[in-house]
Amino acid sequence: MKTTIMEAMKSTVDKFGNKVALKTKINGEWTEMTWNEYYNQVRTTARAFIGLGLEVGNAISILGNNCPQWFISDLAGIFAGGVPGGIYTTNSPEQCQYIAEHSEANIAVVENAEQLAKFKEIRGNLPDLKAIILMNGSDPDENIYSWDDRPKLAEKVSEDELNERIKAQKPDDTCTLIYTSGTTGNPKGVMISHDNLTWVVRQLLDILDATDEEQIISYLPLSHIAEQAVSLHGPYTLGCTVWFAESIDKLGDNLAEVRPTVFVGVPRVWEKIQAKMMAAGAQNPPLKKKIAAWARGKGLAGGYAHQKGEPMPFLYGLADKLVFSKVREKLGLDRCRFFVSTAAPIAMDTLEFFLSLGFPMTEVYGMSECTGPGTASLPEPFKYETGWAGPAVPGTEMKIAEDGEVLMRGRHIFKGYFKNEAATKESIDANGWLHSGDVGIIDDRGFLKITDRKKELIITAGGENISPQVLEGKLKAIPVLSQAVVIGDKRKYMTALFTLDPEKIEQVAADEAGSPAKNSAAASKCKKFNAFIQGKVDEINKTLARVQTIKKFVILPQELSIEGEELTPTMKLKRRIVNEKYAKEIESMYA
Repeated sequence: MKTTIMEAMKSTVDKFGNKVALKTKINGEWTEMTWNEYYNQVRTTARAFIGLGLEVGNAISILGNNCPQWFISDLAGIFAGGVPGGIYTTNSPEQCQYIAEHSEANIAVVENAEQLAKFKEIRGNLPDLKAIILMNGSDPDENIYSWDDRPKLAEKVSEDELNERIKAQKPDDTCTLIYTSGTTGNPKGVMISHDNLTWVVRQLLDILDATDEEQIISYLPLSHIAEQAVSLHGPYTLGCTVWFAESIDKLGDNLAEVRPTVFVGVPRVWEKIQAKMMAAGAQNPPLKKKIAAWARGKGLAGGYAHQKGEPMPFLYGLADKLVFSKVREKLGLDRCRFFVSTAAPIAMDTLEFFLSLGFPMTEVYGMSECTGPGTASLPEPFKYETGWAGPAVPGTEMKIAEDGEVLMRGRHIFKGYFKNEAATKESIDANGWLHSGDVGIIDDRGFLKITDRKKELIITAGGENISPQVLEGKLKAIPVLSQAVVIGDKRKYMTALFTLDPEKIEQVAADEAGSPAKNSAAASKCKKFNAFIQGKVDEINKTLARVQTIKKFVILPQELSIEGEELTPTMKLKRRIVNEKYAKEIESMYA
């Protein structure tokens, strides 16, 4: 049976009203909000939004880091018949303007003075904008309200008026807009319905056999569908508890406090955890290093045996007791049942690193246009395999088109792009199949492996089709590299841009490369360091077809970043920007 978000939340509140819904740190102490309090806050905020002039179908732009105010504003917008549209905190004023204007936002909810400044700069260009609410702090300007002003604003609107707006909504109505990261131009507004969200979340929770005792940590950008599905929509369906990380920098500390039962990370988060663990391991005395290496050997063999339903290797239990259990405890992942990587391809090296430490990480393939997950694996025998994204979400269909593109169909497919019928028709065909833009294969178990982006396939001057992501995955296995960008479209041969992991440079330079370099800038210019990397590239080239081999490379003096605009907020590579920004370095490899 189809249901709305309001019905799903009300059902949970009726069951778990006095249970803790949200936990957030204020002045060093975790404060709690029950499901009853959360629900009442949502209703009060919805009435305040109506009082400020929110019209049915218009947007609420939300600009801020993960916190209760973000959740409350999002759900309040939906309850009031509006459509929330999250904006990444890293977006410029111009990017904020595009999303707020395109979505016809009546209200903006912003985190603080820094984010407010962006809206002050652009509000003269937003004819639909009627009010701005500050999550934290206050401002004397007209039509800017503090979070504490909501109860008074809500007094203008009765509970009955809100109930009418709730009752008027149907499960197939659009309830939220997810703006794509815009790797190839302006972001598109993905229209997601109540049924899309409530159905997908229910499927996932059933697969995971999740209960109201789950503990979730919210830290990835809430403008992204993955974080919304995991920490916003899943919990109000389940009645479990969400903790808000203080910041991405404090994630390590917060994980140790929260000890989540489910942990979802994008590849860059897993890579950073890996880098820190490897740096810490390098400081261990020789005996500890030997024990760790022995345990990791057992761990990798055991991980692959478990996937196939085979017996674990001899002494695996000892390795777990001596090493794996201690690592899990130190990371705050000792009671975590599901370790998930999503949103972008992850290197095999990283997957196997965690597998070797007793972390059976599963990959979820998906996109905003299928309301998050397109596939779902379980860390159980025969239900996952390292390097594969698993089978389609139950109740959905998935197939590979003649040109290799991954197609999906089912109740998780979005309604279309807001105010962009042409793009919708390009994306969803006449038979209801969503064309993902990704290239992949499906094996006889129904498991999916993504091999590339359709539009990112490199076609060399010789007419060879080459997958940059496959090559980049191999190159990123060089431990000191943090990022690799393969170049070669319409070129005679393949080249690459590399960035270095700042936490590994000094140790690798001294111990392995015989180089005095202590940072990326120095390493990029050091002949000895470049020769060391060349040796590693040569080893990888031996495993590749001749046309795939990397003939030249350039080490960049700093990492690619969101701030530098080379990565999207979910750490996806913006190839066009990278090609433009580093055109000089690229041309030097073809001179």
